[in-house]
Amino acid sequence: MEWDDLRVFLAVARLGRMDLAATQLEIDPSTVGRRVARLEATLGARLFEQGRVGRTLTEMGHRLLGHVEKMEQSALLARGQVTGDDDSYTGSVRLNVSEGFGTWVLPRHLAAFHRAHPRITIEVAASGGFLSPTKREADIAIMLARPTRGPLIVRKLTDYRLCLYASPAYLDANGCPGNVAALAHHSLVGYIPDLVNAPQQHLLEEATGGLRGNVRSSSINAQTSLIVAGVGIGVLPRFIGDQIETIRPVLTDEVVLTRTFWLVVHKSARPTAHIDEFIRWINDVVRKDHRLLTGPMPD
Repeated sequence: MEWDDLRVFLAVARLGRMDLAATQLEIDPSTVGRRVARLEATLGARLFEQGRVGRTLTEMGHRLLGHVEKMEQSALLARGQVTGDDDSYTGSVRLNVSEGFGTWVLPRHLAAFHRAHPRITIEVAASGGFLSPTKREADIAIMLARPTRGPLIVRKLTDYRLCLYASPAYLDANGCPGNVAALAHHSLVGYIPDLVNAPQQHLLEEATGGLRGNVRSSSINAQTSLIVAGVGIGVLPRFIGDQIETIRPVLTDEVVLTRTFWLVVHKSARPTAHIDEFIRWINDVVRKDHRLLTGPMPD
């Protein structure tokens, strides 16, 4: 195998398209295609599949990617030792994370990581649904439910707490509930039941003893906006609600929910240096934001 072919393979693997790889490498797209074909012929295996929006790695492609990234890492480390450039990390990291964590926790610290490691491309897939580390749709996932199957490394990242929130305007207009039973007479904001992706998202039902929202959204950010706007009372993670000055906790002596974020990595991705570095950074983030994640406990 020739390094030039491997370099082309690496660019296509990261960018997902041969034309983009050609632009980055400043070579002709037909040259990219020939070098990928030559590498596949040398290995006797297909490395890419053509998808709807670009090229995706086959299982053999994923295996090769890990080895090629290690080769690149070694070359950059050697260059760093010669030139004095300490940042030898390079590669891409696709992080799949819940919408709330991806919106309200990660951005608080991501700029510092990007400044320290500008050669690492970061993709944050933050949504209500989850990509699959088992299928290699994501390098790292921070999940609400602990997966029990697949070639995965899984460990607890952190607990976080949730409680009920409402805007002062809503409480002035409708009164503050004196207990959980009184919530039956209030407007409640929650998830759409049949669009819930994990049992851990049945927050309102658990907090209220079975009540469901009469204003619902599949998005935690949309629910946050509804609560801020005075539409009703709803459950939010403390790392969201406590950052918003225009809402306040309700019934904290009766309602405190605890959930867990699980850090999930595909076993074949774990030894990669830049992914290891990103995981170390995530651990540091949750340590720094421990109080934000957990909130004050009731007396």
